[in-house]
Amino acid sequence: MFSRINKMKICHLIIFPGLFILVLSCKKDQPDIRTNPARKVRYELFTNEDFSGNQKNILFSIFMRSGQTKIMDSPLAEMKIKDIPDSNHRIVIEKLVPDNDTATLIVGFNYQIENVGSSWFLDTFSSGNTFKLLRYPFR
Repeated sequence: MFSRINKMKICHLIIFPGLFILVLSCKKDQPDIRTNPARKVRYELFTNEDFSGNQKNILFSIFMRSGQTKIMDSPLAEMKIKDIPDSNHRIVIEKLVPDNDTATLIVGFNYQIENVGSSWFLDTFSSGNTFKLLRYPFR
C-alpha cells in the first residue's frame, strides 16, 4: 500500500507538470491580423430636371484616381438624356477601392454628350475614410 507521503509525491508528480503544460498551452502568440477596413465608393446618378424632350445620347463613366493614375474606370451603358432617372429611381453603383488603396483619391463621373462635348463631376475621397457617397444630380 501507499503511504501518505508516497501519495503526495505521486500527486505532485501528476498535478504540477499538468498545470505547467496547461499554462504553456494557453499562452500562444496570436498573429497580428490588423488590416485596413475595405474602402468603398457609392456612386449615385440622377436628375431633378425635365429632359423628357432631349433625344441626344449621353455616355457616363465612373472612375477613381490616385494622383494622376486612374485606378478604376468603368463606363455605363449609353442612354438618351431623357432617360436619366429622377432622384427616386437613381442609378446606384458601389465599388470597392482597388487594392484597398489608402491614399486620398479623386472619384467622379465623366460624361460625353453626342455632338456637344465632355464634362465631369469630381470629389475627394480623403485618406483615412472608408466610405464615400458621391451623389450627382445631372443638370
